[in-house]
Amino acid sequence: MKQLSVPDAPALLAEGAVYLDVRSTAEFNQGHPMGALNVPIFEPDEDTGAMGPNPDFVRVVQANVPREATLLVGCQAGGRSLRAASVLEAYGYTTVYNVLGGFGGARDPMGRIELGWIDAGLPVAGTPGEGRSYPELLANADAAE
Repeated sequence: MKQLSVPDAPALLAEGAVYLDVRSTAEFNQGHPMGALNVPIFEPDEDTGAMGPNPDFVRVVQANVPREATLLVGCQAGGRSLRAASVLEAYGYTTVYNVLGGFGGARDPMGRIELGWIDAGLPVAGTPGEGRSYPELLANADAAE
C-alpha cells in the first residue's frame, strides 16, 4: 500500500491525480479538499443512523474513475481511507495512495502528528463542485448500467 503525506498531495493533484474523499456525505458537505470526489466507504443507515458499509462503493468509483487514474484516497484521519485504498487495489486500481492524516490530521503509531489537509493550509471547499458529490456520482453509476 502506497502512503502519501498531505503536504505531498498537491504535486500529484497538479499532475492529474484524483482526490477521492471516502468520508460520509455529511462530513464531505461540511468541508473537503478542493476538487475532491466523494464516494463514502461507510454511510449512516437511513433507519437507525448507525454507520455501515456502502454497498455501492466500488460500483460508483468504477463508474466515475478510470482504473488507470492515480488516486489519492483520504478520509478524516486515515483509517477509512486505508481500507478504501485496499479495496480499490483489489479491484484493479494500480496507482492508489492512502493520504496519511486525511482531512483533519491524526497521530501515527509512534504518537507523531500526521498533518491533516486543514492544518496544512491547503485549499478547502465548503460545497461540492459540479459532478463531485456522492448523489451525482451515484446517479452516474446508475445511468451507466
